[in-house]
Amino acid sequence: MILSQSFLLCRSGCTRNVHSKRLITASVPFIRLGSTTLGQRAIFSNQPGMYNSELAFRYAIHRLNMDKSLLPETTVDYYVEYVNRFDSFETVQKVCKLIQVGVQAVFSPTDSVLATHINSICDALDIPNIGRSAHDFSINVYPSKQYVNYAFNDVIQYLNWTRFGILHEKENGIINLHQLSRSFHGEVHMRQVSRDSYVSALNEFKGKEIHNIIIDTNSNGISILLKTILQQQMNEYKYHYLFTSFDLETYDLEDFKYNFVNITSFRLVDTADVGVKQILKDIGLYSHHIFKKPYLNLHFTKSTVLEVEWKGLTGPIQFKDGQRVQFKLDLIKLKQHSIVKVGEWTPHGHLNITEPSMFFDAGSMNVTLVVITILETPYVMMHYGKNFTGNERFYGFCVDILETISREVGFDYILDLVPDRKYGAKDPETGEWNGMVAQLMKYKADLAVGSMTITYARESVIDFTKPFMNLGISILFKVPTSEPTRLFSFMNPLAIEIWIYVLIAYFLVSLCIYIVGKLSPIEWKCINACDLENISIGNQFSLTDSFWFTIGTFMQQSPDIYPRAMSTRIISSTWGFFSLIIVASYTANLAAFLTTERMINPIENAEDLASQTEISYGTLDSGSTMTFFRDSVIETYKKIWRSMDNKKPSAFTTTYEDGIKRVNQGNYAFLMESTMLDYIVQRDCNLTQIGGLLDTKGYGIATPKGSPWRDKISLAILELQERGDIQMLYDKWWKNTDETCTRKNTSKQSKANSLGLESIGGVFVVLIAGIIVAAVVAFFEFWYNFRYNHKATTSQSVVNTKYNQDGILESDRNYTPPDRSFWIEISEELRYASWCMNKQKRPALRRTCSKCTIPKGQRINKL
Repeated sequence: MILSQSFLLCRSGCTRNVHSKRLITASVPFIRLGSTTLGQRAIFSNQPGMYNSELAFRYAIHRLNMDKSLLPETTVDYYVEYVNRFDSFETVQKVCKLIQVGVQAVFSPTDSVLATHINSICDALDIPNIGRSAHDFSINVYPSKQYVNYAFNDVIQYLNWTRFGILHEKENGIINLHQLSRSFHGEVHMRQVSRDSYVSALNEFKGKEIHNIIIDTNSNGISILLKTILQQQMNEYKYHYLFTSFDLETYDLEDFKYNFVNITSFRLVDTADVGVKQILKDIGLYSHHIFKKPYLNLHFTKSTVLEVEWKGLTGPIQFKDGQRVQFKLDLIKLKQHSIVKVGEWTPHGHLNITEPSMFFDAGSMNVTLVVITILETPYVMMHYGKNFTGNERFYGFCVDILETISREVGFDYILDLVPDRKYGAKDPETGEWNGMVAQLMKYKADLAVGSMTITYARESVIDFTKPFMNLGISILFKVPTSEPTRLFSFMNPLAIEIWIYVLIAYFLVSLCIYIVGKLSPIEWKCINACDLENISIGNQFSLTDSFWFTIGTFMQQSPDIYPRAMSTRIISSTWGFFSLIIVASYTANLAAFLTTERMINPIENAEDLASQTEISYGTLDSGSTMTFFRDSVIETYKKIWRSMDNKKPSAFTTTYEDGIKRVNQGNYAFLMESTMLDYIVQRDCNLTQIGGLLDTKGYGIATPKGSPWRDKISLAILELQERGDIQMLYDKWWKNTDETCTRKNTSKQSKANSLGLESIGGVFVVLIAGIIVAAVVAFFEFWYNFRYNHKATTSQSVVNTKYNQDGILESDRNYTPPDRSFWIEISEELRYASWCMNKQKRPALRRTCSKCTIPKGQRINKL
């Protein structure tokens, strides 16, 4: 209703005399006023504090008239009227009266209610409006809201805020809050507050553990809000407040300086600038001259600087489409003793942080951080004795790194275990995190130290430092047992079927030579060629000779038989070539089989593991390894995950110790990170690593999002790595000779292993067996010959008869000896073999006795 009356009043009763006065323009810095300036007249509200605005206006006119180069031959007059800021109708009436007199421009007031009406009048009557409006006929000396929004957007992105709250006290503040909240994909909580609801809003943020808060309230309410923050004990180092007000330096922040709370804001003017100090001094002298009182107003001293800077001390002024586009914002941050500049923002260069250490500089902070961890050998281990308390209970690789970093960065810490004993994984169904990740997300801990892998999913909800160790996933498996040495290991170079094929080929070739040798006339030759009466022919390739020729050729020997026919020579040559290849292959492969240790290894890599079902496998529950297989798009890893998921929960273990125990029991493979695997293998020679790394990743120290400790700890980690401190700690915990086992390393042997009896003993067995078989055959040959001779002797009787001189018939009979024992005969032969082995002529053996011999001439009486 008041706004409508304003339009009617101005359109009906106000006329513009555009020629009566020249438009008041000057290069003097514009000054933010608390009321309206109409040409050389001004209307000020009678509210407290308007003295400073009126002083600024009077001083601006004074500077304008003093500088003749701006308006030569022109003197600017002014007339001041006072209105009640709660009476907008009276304000509109006085504005219309001024417009009837003639005015070329209007300075908009800072009061939002009065500015709305006056901006509407100027817009309706096409009167230039100089101030903070954004209408068609306005010039906005205040930085454009669009650019200011960009500035705060850049700061939030630099601080890496993904979860923050906004407290705003007015619909249209310095920044566009709704546009700012929509530009982030994180979690944003917006609350519109008043002086009575500061406590409830802050308690709500505290209960939700929202530690990053944007404050967009009226300047008069900031002091009350700061006191409320102190009352709610929300002034710790974990909290970070970003004020949208440009006059943060005017407030008392003494209670916040030594609690390490983070307070950041922008400002338009550097109060330490020489030009600013000079203008403040001139204003003081002018105030004493005009108002007849000294320039000692404390509130003016603190607040007017920013009120002057918006009009005259904000740097170059340049407009485009009525919006100020040339300005510079200083980014300031509360330090222990003062507010310091840490960067600046310009529309063209955007955010430039000049002091990045101010956002994570904790070297001088005497604070104690809450650090959570998880027990994992050798990263974090625990003493269970009664004499160990506090941080002394823990020891290990990560504990040593944490202690070193705490000295480098400068903080104390309280180390404790995460309640659920898990690193942290996201439930795919509920979307909730567990383990150390959940504790950091809820800001229940400041750091998480341990063998915690940096992953994409974790990095999206928490922060990680630079990795202090690089690693990957590998397979832990029990050392395969050595293949048992067999007596006939010399046969291993050729498969059993090859031996069978060679034996069949031997029989076939021997038969072929025998048949072809019989068919070929060239292989027949004369026997006793000089005996013309008894000419006979024979063939050298008898059945036994054919088998002997084939085996002799195969054994690389020189047989007594040589083929003469073309057909038999072709067969012999082919068999010789076949023998050459078989013998050469056997000889080459024999060295590998007898000089190297063969292991029975059922799996060689992840593909082998995924393609079999006899060996079970699994990984740590709720760890990065489990997440890797669950989220992998590689078919082999997807197959492994499906197998583990189907066997849930038996496929997963709660600790590494459980997985190692199952591997030692046999028939189980454990998928784990390579650093932990290396530690286990160094100490248990029954375990080994299968294949290479399935991926690459790193261990890092985790912090909540936006933590000021992340970058500082990262720098400390890089320094420790360059100095070699982390490598020395690794050698200390991984390669301690007192704990490592002695493992036979065959990869560095300079020569082949010596062959033992267990490797080639079968050859001796074959030799002994051959000798035994030969002895048996010789025995049967002797026995056969003995039986044959015995039969011949028994059946043969030689009697010579003749008549003597007396006419008596006489006979000369030779009697054979009685039957001799076979064993006596063979013993005689053995005795000859042992006694006469070097004699060329065999001595006659006594095979008859004197008692059994009939002397010659003895008369045989006829019966």
